[in-house]
Amino acid sequence: MNWDWEKLRQNQQKFENKREGGGPNMPIPPQMDELLKKFKDFKLPGIFLVVIVLLVLFFGSSTFFTIKTEEVGVIQRFGKYKRIVQPGLNFKLPSGIEKVTKVKVKRIYKEEFGLQSDSVTSNYRAASESSSQGSSLMLTGDLNVAVVPWIVQYKISNPSDYLFKVKDVRAILRDMSEATMRTVVGDRSINEVISKREEIALAAKDMLQKEMDSAESGIKIVNLEMKKTNVPGPVQSSFNEVNQAIQEKEQTIYKAREEYNKAVPLARGEAKRVIKDAEGYAIDRINRAQGDATKFLAVYKAYALAKDVTKKRLYLESMLEIFPNLGPKYIIDSEQKNLLPFLNMGTGSSAALQNSFLKKSE
Repeated sequence: MNWDWEKLRQNQQKFENKREGGGPNMPIPPQMDELLKKFKDFKLPGIFLVVIVLLVLFFGSSTFFTIKTEEVGVIQRFGKYKRIVQPGLNFKLPSGIEKVTKVKVKRIYKEEFGLQSDSVTSNYRAASESSSQGSSLMLTGDLNVAVVPWIVQYKISNPSDYLFKVKDVRAILRDMSEATMRTVVGDRSINEVISKREEIALAAKDMLQKEMDSAESGIKIVNLEMKKTNVPGPVQSSFNEVNQAIQEKEQTIYKAREEYNKAVPLARGEAKRVIKDAEGYAIDRINRAQGDATKFLAVYKAYALAKDVTKKRLYLESMLEIFPNLGPKYIIDSEQKNLLPFLNMGTGSSAALQNSFLKKSE
């Protein structure tokens, strides 16, 4: 089509001049019939070329697409889930037939509970004062109220479930996270909630992951972190007094146990020593009795073999043990008729008499 650019410029110039001066004789724009006439003069091959170029651009932009390294593409055909494409250059059917939704599967998202934040980003939620206070106030197992703030970090593990199985994944995550944390905290005392935060966080993470898998949410809990846990401000002073009393009680119990550990082992050791001494004495007496019995049996056997000799030997041995303890001794022969009126029977003479008596007996 050949446009008369010179004529158009002249008409445009006249239009501007009239507009500046004003007046009713303003030039009329080109009529529709003139435009149609000019389009009729346009060559058909040019129209086809333009149409082809436009179609190529349209189909090329709607069929070829690129997925970043941290994403995957979810393809829907007429609204129904079809497949998942990986990072790189990919192909799909034109728009209106297939649609691609890009999901960031390597990005870590975060939800906060009971915390305040100055900035809000796409993956960072700042709770208001009322909502944070309400979600963090929990009743413990010993009927105390605790302020329990925590953070849940997660990522998308199953893009199809994340997009199509649950209407609002973020809402169900927050609801289930709060319910899970209340369940775990409700099974523990206030002291355990304050001192065993890591243990509670691990238990809550496992329970929350099971609930999200059951709901087919398509997300994986990466980490659950509990922040500083405390009691509400109005009861802080009373709680501190109770803790102080508990610490004093534990200190008293510790001292009592220390004294117990000192006294009881000592008494047990002394008792064992006395028992061992008694056992040793009993063994000694038994051994002595057994030895005496063995000796008596041996003597008895010898006596049974030679009664007269054994009697005499026993008699003499007994006399040897008895006489030294009697003091002065007077030995008189049974056949003696008369006694001398004075007889020096001193120690020497008595010993001599004794020896002679023994020799005579032998």
